[in-house]
Amino acid sequence: MSQSDLRWRLRQLPNEIEPPRDLWPGIAARLPAQAPRRPHRRWLGGLSLAASLALGLGLAWQLRVPEVARPDPQAELVQREADALTREYEAALGNFDGLPMPEPLAPALATLDSSAGEIRAALDADPQARYLLGKLRRTYARRLELTQRAAGSPHA
Repeated sequence: MSQSDLRWRLRQLPNEIEPPRDLWPGIAARLPAQAPRRPHRRWLGGLSLAASLALGLGLAWQLRVPEVARPDPQAELVQREADALTREYEAALGNFDGLPMPEPLAPALATLDSSAGEIRAALDADPQARYLLGKLRRTYARRLELTQRAAGSPHA
């Protein structure tokens, strides 16, 4: 039989063939009556509930709002002292408002002002750092001294 004869015969076959009878009853008869069921484990549900509860409590504990600490009396004292220093400094500096400052001193004055601001921010972050009060006091004193010299001599 040649290739072309074989192809011609294949084309002559029907695309679909209906079985002569219903095959499902025979298949169903060969299947076991019912697959064995696993015993129901009630404790597994309780265990999963306990695990979910533990997870929820753990998350709640991790996300809790931290307690508000009572203010430390020493920290409050440091803050009040820093505030008093700043008020005194600003009052003393106010005496020089409107006086012309020599242009070459502007960068030094700006640096001292910036340093004072950084020290105040550090005190706000760590109010127990008493040593910062000394630094703030010295920075304010240098700034005032430089301003006084500049105001007293036009060629400072």
